[in-house]
Amino acid sequence: MQFFTTEQVPGMEIVEVHGLVSASVVRSKNVFKDLGASLKSIVGGELRSYTDLMKDARENVLRSLTAQAAGMGANAVICLRMTTSQIMAGASEIYAYGTAVTIK
Repeated sequence: MQFFTTEQVPGMEIVEVHGLVSASVVRSKNVFKDLGASLKSIVGGELRSYTDLMKDARENVLRSLTAQAAGMGANAVICLRMTTSQIMAGASEIYAYGTAVTIK
């Protein structure tokens, strides 16, 4: 599956539009990672455990989006957008959406 943030794909033709696809993943913090991040925030720097957590969440949401688009017969998603929000203290959602298309 190919993902594009643009409406058109340079050098490719959109031959069929299948429709909207969307996926969501909600992740929560781990108590041990949270403790480590709290200590790290005192001295500053990247909170690697949270960076990894969000990276995994993005990968999961793209896997879900891929499955949905492939199920519609698409081989690409255009106009891909991702957003994040805090659901509750310690839990964040990654939401992705776009248009499933067939390109050639």
